[in-house]
Amino acid sequence: MSQAAQFVEKHRATLDKAQAAAFDRGYWSQYPEMPSGKIYGETAKEDGEAAFKGYLNTAFALDVPGAAGKVGAEHSPFGFDLGITYPKADIDAAIKAAEAARAGWRRATALERAAVCVEILDRINKRSFEMAFAVMHTTGQAFMMAFQAGGPHAQDRGLEAVTYALMAQKQAPEGEVVWEKPQGKNPPLVMKKHFHIAPRGISVMIGCATFPTWNGYPGMFASLATGNPVIVKPHPNAILPLALSVKIAREVLVEAGFDPNLMILAADEASAPITKDLCQRPEVKIIDFTGSSAFGNWLEDNCRQAQVYTEKAGVNFVIIESTDDFKGMIRNLSFTLSLYTGQMCTTTQNFFIPKDGIDTEQGHKSFDEVAQALGQGVAKFLSDADRAVEVLGAVGNPATLERLASAPKSGDVVLESQALKHPYLGNAVVRTPAIVKLDKSQESTYCEECFGPVSYVIPVDSGTDAIETAKRTVMQHGAITAGLYSTKPEIIEAATEACIDAQVALSINLTGGVFVNQTAAFSDFHATGGNPAANASLTDYAFVANRFRIVGVRVPG
Repeated sequence: MSQAAQFVEKHRATLDKAQAAAFDRGYWSQYPEMPSGKIYGETAKEDGEAAFKGYLNTAFALDVPGAAGKVGAEHSPFGFDLGITYPKADIDAAIKAAEAARAGWRRATALERAAVCVEILDRINKRSFEMAFAVMHTTGQAFMMAFQAGGPHAQDRGLEAVTYALMAQKQAPEGEVVWEKPQGKNPPLVMKKHFHIAPRGISVMIGCATFPTWNGYPGMFASLATGNPVIVKPHPNAILPLALSVKIAREVLVEAGFDPNLMILAADEASAPITKDLCQRPEVKIIDFTGSSAFGNWLEDNCRQAQVYTEKAGVNFVIIESTDDFKGMIRNLSFTLSLYTGQMCTTTQNFFIPKDGIDTEQGHKSFDEVAQALGQGVAKFLSDADRAVEVLGAVGNPATLERLASAPKSGDVVLESQALKHPYLGNAVVRTPAIVKLDKSQESTYCEECFGPVSYVIPVDSGTDAIETAKRTVMQHGAITAGLYSTKPEIIEAATEACIDAQVALSINLTGGVFVNQTAAFSDFHATGGNPAANASLTDYAFVANRFRIVGVRVPG
């Protein structure tokens, strides 16, 4: 039995469970999210941290075709240079090696490819603590979030992509099909047919600086599972998590009997970017990108030879029309705004609130009372600095700090951002969120994504006006998440219909432990692909099915 076949036997049950979960859309997770020694090993955290520290100020050991020279200038938002160097990518050599790796991988069955991908994810999972420190010190996520979002949650998203890829390829039967058409008194027409999965070609995954694995794994594994070699182009500020992922993938591919150049790291540096040149190569047929609208639009406009999947900027919103749990609402939203200092593509930016206030179980609240309660809720939640830094993490991008500094100039400050001192990482750049009141007429401000810990409270005429305004902003500028607080069935129905029309996911009356900016693999679809914030969803059939074609071969029987 080949090693690939052994992986099929090893992971068949997991793939069966994953396929069932993809149809059910209930809770299911293959990879435990709690950083527990009972799950990952009693010394797993210490071992992971030691492994991470072992990479610092060294050359990362990884085979890269045609590499010449070194790159690497990662700086931890928690206050120190990583000092890691990586092999400098050569585009021509990477393309040539990826092309050479294709044939053997294409001839594998869809199930074999899926099983190899699951083995990669399983091995990544076993090193989740190591990955957590790598994610933490490249993105600025606090440790718990880095472990969960950068580790098991990202791994679940990768498995979800593999699962959908496998299911999509099942539309073509494996083996010979006999086609027989009756001809009355004459002998039937008989044809023997074989249907082959034909991968599109080289796939490029462009990593982002904030969630390199969570946003990166779906595209990486969707392409690999459908037979395409993958060139991973990490963000220069967050190379290590993807370098680790590629290294593990290459090891598994070799063990399974395939060319390791099915997964290639193409690291570059900010002063000498290679992304445009790489993505415009005619051999590149698939591109996955998470980041700014400007570059996402450039890829869509200038890489016509490729199928381009983008997640770009949006203006996420929450409508507060009424509530029967005011404290619960404020508590929930305070966490939403604070998590990772608002540096999530799903964090709420715009709050639309009726100018005459809202009804609550505590009585009527004016607009200003609601806005002030939101500001006070965030301030109270973050009042303990030791606890706050474990939610906020750190800010790594100077542009985010610039946006945070300039935001108060646009309106009336409800909550001023504060700099916090990290209790044990003294050079960390830690900031609390800012909340600014705008006028409804200031669309040029609130209709542009202000990525980072800045939110706007905006008075509108009514709940209906809030829905209409929010819908318009999404259809024109995009959003990935939407929220509503209302006790009125007619408002809930109207908001639901508006969000279906605008094609944005809606969360209603969240007051407990589920938050608008968090999504669950195998249950929630991340983005819809139906508004300007993204042209793809993580993860549905549309995300995987266009990464391959079906080629029929037929002969007379």
